[in-house]
Amino acid sequence: MKFNAEEWLERARKDFESAWLDSEIILSERPLSERYPLRGYEEGKAHPVFDTIQKLREAYLRLGFSEVINPLIVDEVHVRKQFSKEALAVLDRCYYLAGLPRPNVGISEERIRKIEKITEKNFDPDELRKILHIYKKGKIDGDDLSAEIARVLGVEDQIALKVIDEVFPEFKTLMPEPTTLTLRSHMTTGWFITLSKLSGKYPLPVKLFSIDRCFRREQSEDPTRLYTYFSASCVIMAEDVSVDDGKAVAEALLRHFGFEKFRFRKDDKRSKYYIPGTQTEVFAYHPHLENNRKYADGWIEIATFGIYSPTALAEYDIEYPVMNLGLGVERLAMVLHDYSDVREMVYGFKHIELSDLDIARKIKLKDIPLTPKGIEIASRIIQTFEENATAQGPCEFTAYRGKLFEKDVEIFVFERENAKLCGPAYANEIVVHDGNIYGIPKNEKFRNLFDEGVSTGIRYVDSFAYCAVRRIEEMVAEGRESGEVRSRVVENLSDINLKLEEGLMNYLISRGKSVDVRGPLFLGVGFRLL
Repeated sequence: MKFNAEEWLERARKDFESAWLDSEIILSERPLSERYPLRGYEEGKAHPVFDTIQKLREAYLRLGFSEVINPLIVDEVHVRKQFSKEALAVLDRCYYLAGLPRPNVGISEERIRKIEKITEKNFDPDELRKILHIYKKGKIDGDDLSAEIARVLGVEDQIALKVIDEVFPEFKTLMPEPTTLTLRSHMTTGWFITLSKLSGKYPLPVKLFSIDRCFRREQSEDPTRLYTYFSASCVIMAEDVSVDDGKAVAEALLRHFGFEKFRFRKDDKRSKYYIPGTQTEVFAYHPHLENNRKYADGWIEIATFGIYSPTALAEYDIEYPVMNLGLGVERLAMVLHDYSDVREMVYGFKHIELSDLDIARKIKLKDIPLTPKGIEIASRIIQTFEENATAQGPCEFTAYRGKLFEKDVEIFVFERENAKLCGPAYANEIVVHDGNIYGIPKNEKFRNLFDEGVSTGIRYVDSFAYCAVRRIEEMVAEGRESGEVRSRVVENLSDINLKLEEGLMNYLISRGKSVDVRGPLFLGVGFRLL
């Protein structure tokens, strides 16, 4: 029977599917799958903002505050009630919401003829008028209109969309119409609404917190301002609440983040919804900011609190005093994660840093044996190299003698020149340290890199052996009677049968990291049919 190389290779692949799950499997009896969790199960990276939010939530809950969600969309009337004469200045910073109107759509004889031409069938105009009428009344949602028109016309949705596009231009010329609804620009706007529903109905004190988005119509985004930001805000409603409560909450909350000392200063802004003289800025000291030029001596303004004005509370029939404290999550996150530009922190990807372990997991074998027998042969090749590494050439040592693709083969390691069987770098190991990838020997000179970094457990002799067996399997399958695979000086990862996952090299270059795996390998593996 004529030997078919493709058929043999296909059979080998199928035979191997159940045995070979991933190229991270055993290398020199030190599998990555045992040293570290399997790829796909490692922890992801939290965004600095949401990491800070989670810690704020934990801190508030420990302080006995209950979490609520305040209204995000509020009518401008609430801003006017809370800010009185200053309302216009506040509303100037608000985003107003708008919506598309529902048009009055008529069906003339000309339009009926156009519809019949598009659909190539007759229809009941009164039924279509009915659908358009109830759409105008808001009884049909916009995303259901095409389906309802298709049902009345007895056509597919795509035909109905064509009818709307070509026959009813009213839908194309719709312009948004503004409403009096705004996106919340201050968490306070929501607190008044929430507290009005609780006042007199719940026992005092009422302690609540909310961490959610606010929206501010800034002239532009810059290093310190965004169009939308997170406010971490709390309130205490009680009969005898005071400024001292604000100080106590601020200290307890910020100690959760490592701040150690606090200063309080009257805020000159004097918002109308606070009692005059109660609006207070909170400055906190953090040790790691001492040497940071952005902050003077480690002190930074981090929060503001005050007591709500009885006049503003009366607008909502709230009869008890309320202390409100708030801080910008992004500002706190910038301090904790050492950012100077809020845009870089929120919209950038600096926080998605790969650890040495992440990088180590992304170093893969390029070629692996096709068969379970190939795995066994690779292990024997590695063992033979290790046992005879210093043997002086010319020399040859048998690593395997037996069947491969139902053929009797002998596989051996060799050195043809007057040199040692293994080159000096044969036992070099791939290690990741501080984001750099090194191929280094495991000796005292490089001990700190192994101790502080992450070793992949892959040595040059390991990855080369797997590549050599793969080449021998292919040569045997092709019908060759002998052949050899050699390695010489290693310049890059591909020279030792390794590769990086897609995008990793660009990631390393963008962060000024390097891949240095240079070294003299000089290994040889050959085979002959018996």
